[in-house]
Amino acid sequence: MLGPLKRGVISAISVCANTQRACLQLPPTTPLHPLHVHAHSVTLFLPPNRFTIERLKPAGVFVSANASMSPDAPKQSHWCNVAYWEHRTRVGRLYTVYEQSVSIFYDLPQGTGFCLGQLNLDHRSSTVLRTRGKIGYGILLSKEPDGVWAYNRSEHPIFVNSPTLDMPNSRTLVVRKVMPGYSIKVFDYERSCLLRHSQDSDFLDGPYDPNSVRISFAKGWGPCYSRQFITSCPCWLEILLNNHR
Repeated sequence: MLGPLKRGVISAISVCANTQRACLQLPPTTPLHPLHVHAHSVTLFLPPNRFTIERLKPAGVFVSANASMSPDAPKQSHWCNVAYWEHRTRVGRLYTVYEQSVSIFYDLPQGTGFCLGQLNLDHRSSTVLRTRGKIGYGILLSKEPDGVWAYNRSEHPIFVNSPTLDMPNSRTLVVRKVMPGYSIKVFDYERSCLLRHSQDSDFLDGPYDPNSVRISFAKGWGPCYSRQFITSCPCWLEILLNNHR
């Protein structure tokens, strides 16, 4: 099992001209926090929104995560489905998650969970092949009391968009860059409840799913990147949460 999380207080923040890419300086020691990973925590206050990024302590290769669909798992309702996409093409079936956490990876020795390396597709582009090679240990997706967390266990950044990370009543897409060894709360339950009662439909462009999280491996998208849409990213995940379905 992974050890307890350690929470720290930010000592300094220097923000680049690109507001989506913050450079953080973290303290060396921290007190305890009740989650189940080693980390230093940084909370950024971005009125009217708030998001949390945490630093993971390096761990061994073996992951003792409660992988989805264990044969001995008790029958219970699933809390999310995971779809894997390459550009505009969905590859493989939806992966249903029943237990509290699941590893999503390309190659994880002794790991259990959603293995993207086993998903076959004819005529993959060189861009997709290179990006798949960067997924590595991938992410650990965990359902916690305060929301859903994604822990970046790969050696390359991941990029995240979520309804609870976006600015309310704004058409500007917010994409967070999460560096290797860090984690982010990709979905906040409390904030989601508030947004359901305050969202202005005039600001919605096209279909909108308030319970869908998108994570791209290695490649960013949105206003700050050359790729404007998630479907331009070589390898990405769609997390379909079962909060109110």
